[in-house]
Amino acid sequence: LQAARFNGVLTVKAGDKTVTYKSNVEIRAALSDLEREIARLQGRPRARRIRTVCGKGL
Repeated sequence: LQAARFNGVLTVKAGDKTVTYKSNVEIRAALSDLEREIARLQGRPRARRIRTVCGKGL
């Protein structure tokens, strides 16, 4: 899925199964769901992202 996303491909085939996603956003959501499920099965805490935003205050 990551390779398809970065190459701009919306149709992914694995074995005899083919899935066509509507957008890059839908692929990103599927990847996020997979990462959460893998982390849950491995007993790891959920990965969190922290975004910091700052300005000069002018």
